[in-house]
Amino acid sequence: MGIALTLKGHEKDLGDGFFVRRFLPDAHRQSVGPFVFFDHFGPVTVHPDSAHDVRPHPHIGLATVTYLFDGAITHRDNLGCTQVIEPGAINWMTAGRGIVHSERRPEALRGRSYVNHGLQLWAALPLAHEEAEPAFVHTPAAAIPTVQEGAARVRVLIGSAFGTSSPVATFAPTVYLDVQMTAAGNFQLPALAPELAVYPVEGDIAIDGENLPARTLSVLTDGGGARIESRGPARLMVLGGAPLDGPRYIGWNFVSSRKERILQAAADWQAMRAEAGMAQVPGETEFIPLPERRLIG
Repeated sequence: MGIALTLKGHEKDLGDGFFVRRFLPDAHRQSVGPFVFFDHFGPVTVHPDSAHDVRPHPHIGLATVTYLFDGAITHRDNLGCTQVIEPGAINWMTAGRGIVHSERRPEALRGRSYVNHGLQLWAALPLAHEEAEPAFVHTPAAAIPTVQEGAARVRVLIGSAFGTSSPVATFAPTVYLDVQMTAAGNFQLPALAPELAVYPVEGDIAIDGENLPARTLSVLTDGGGARIESRGPARLMVLGGAPLDGPRYIGWNFVSSRKERILQAAADWQAMRAEAGMAQVPGETEFIPLPERRLIG
């Protein structure tokens, strides 16, 4: 029981001074449940002259899961979906056989300074759904169930926990919780899935008596839960689910069980083949070009 592995992450520059802390994938752990990618960004102040917009770029074989604590991001994709992502909502984008999207400053915030702070995770799609039809689903904050468990207020973002279930549909058993503790206290995290990890966003906590500083990803022993204690206010995320049904390759923004599929997606993006899901986002002319480095080693 307790902590099996602790990951401190590493800083990644996405360009123009926009830094994230990346925890997955890691040399010691590729995934936790279906999640193969974990970025924590901010809190960062976005000024009117900040160049933090993410230009259109492609994905295959995964679902992006975007969750904000503060700020706002406008999502646009080549399916024609436009959605302002706001704190507390879950935004699940299924890339499947191919999708292109951008993430930009909302029009309502142009000319203003504001703080962006959140997480983006990628869930690798199961083998049977790697080539699923692309889709984007926004679940507003008001639709996310909340329960009180011991000293913790738990928002069940994805999956089921503490007698309630999220309305967010997934392709495989998945757990994602936002846990807030307003003061010192504890609660028991049950074994909600075969693989689980805990990430304190704010405040230091202890897992089964072992201290875990904020912004450290702790992978729990497989099949186990944990007693979580906080000595003061804290906010933490719980993530995981069923193990992946096989290894995955990650090349740039592409995830697949097959190397050749990633190389094909790269060629499709370079040629912007609409029939492969690589058409441009309506109304956008910018795009992120294919990187020159090799996608698969």
